[in-house]
Amino acid sequence: MAAKVEIYTWATCPFCMRAKSLLKTKNVDFIEYSIDGDNDARAKMAQRANGKRSLPQIFINDAHIGGCDDIHTLERQGNLDKLLVS
Repeated sequence: MAAKVEIYTWATCPFCMRAKSLLKTKNVDFIEYSIDGDNDARAKMAQRANGKRSLPQIFINDAHIGGCDDIHTLERQGNLDKLLVS
């Protein structure tokens, strides 16, 4: 069973584009929440992300993974695939 992957983004955010590109390269289906200019949505995201307000914020199976650097670190360490199949 594939993992549930969620990503909070802004349309013009280069870090969001990089994170989504990695997921697309791995053929991962994900739910994208584009929160451009929506302060209420950003506040809800921050609540889920332990106060983090930077974008993107990524969740796998409801666990907070972090942002773009975090998901790329998981990939380099060989740990991302393990999370994506759970």
